[in-house]
Amino acid sequence: MTISASVARSMDRVTRKLGYRVFPDSVLHPSQIREIESFDEIETPTPIPEESAAYLQRGNQRLLEFRQLYAGLDVELKTPLVWTEEFAATPDLINFRGNNMWVHQLGNRELNEQAYLLTTYYVLANDRLGLMQKLSEDGAFGAIVFDIAGRPVSRDLLDSILEINFLDRHLGIASRDDISILDIGAGYGRLAHRMLAAFPSLPTFRCTDVIAESSFVCEYYLRSRGHANRFEVVPATGINKCLKSNRIDLAINIHSFSECTLQAVGWWLDQLANHGVRHLMIVPNAGNHCGQLLRNNVGEDMLPVVERRGYTLIARENKYSDPKVQKFGLNPTCHWLFELRA
Repeated sequence: MTISASVARSMDRVTRKLGYRVFPDSVLHPSQIREIESFDEIETPTPIPEESAAYLQRGNQRLLEFRQLYAGLDVELKTPLVWTEEFAATPDLINFRGNNMWVHQLGNRELNEQAYLLTTYYVLANDRLGLMQKLSEDGAFGAIVFDIAGRPVSRDLLDSILEINFLDRHLGIASRDDISILDIGAGYGRLAHRMLAAFPSLPTFRCTDVIAESSFVCEYYLRSRGHANRFEVVPATGINKCLKSNRIDLAINIHSFSECTLQAVGWWLDQLANHGVRHLMIVPNAGNHCGQLLRNNVGEDMLPVVERRGYTLIARENKYSDPKVQKFGLNPTCHWLFELRA
């Protein structure tokens, strides 16, 4: 035994008592040895078109219009838990599908290559709608992509497939052409694009947000994906008018309520309940779904806020039905579905 091996074993005996282990690099996967120092190390397969790069600038007049609109939002919505003005100003608008606050894709135990590998095979085994064959990932606008099971996959793709399957199990959305959907905190339009691509007969998909940058890139992204006549970006300032003028059957909130104050969550739920939106799906951030609590990022339980508006829980499922995948898979969380009491 070499001196270094002897020292390592001695250290392992000590650290084991503290709940840690010492292993040589030779038995570890490269991603376990070091953290990725720069996301530029991850190759994205699709270059950004020049016209896209020219449009996706912070001085764009459309972005300035959204900012002006959102300056007049209710005070309850303008008190951010996460998305401060400084925070919203940090994403790279050109690579808006890259690793950023819209979709975290790398950087911790739940967001690494092994988690992508495990999740991909889980999705292949549990995708009852066959969306892995129907949808694709091209890495556009900076998305982090891994080649697994002979196909390019991203968190965008995998999360979307799991969420759509959950909605189909409980609401049968794959066989319906009459379900009208509103995505609150839609980000860059991730789920909107996936659902519109999966279901050609789906009615207009509406996206709303309180962040000007999100509405700006969402509008551009969905248009660039060829959905020009099938979506509507609704500024948060116009949500009342939208709900009065259109029947909305399902509201979706994925990860954004977790980043809001309880007052802001209540404001949104008031709008939905007052206009009779029947179903509500909420997906909290990973780590904020323990037990019976629907937590936001600071640990506050959002469930009483939801229930006070008349919404009753009708389904709650772990993102992954297999306990091991729920522990080690990509960004484990829980899918919640509520129904408005008559």
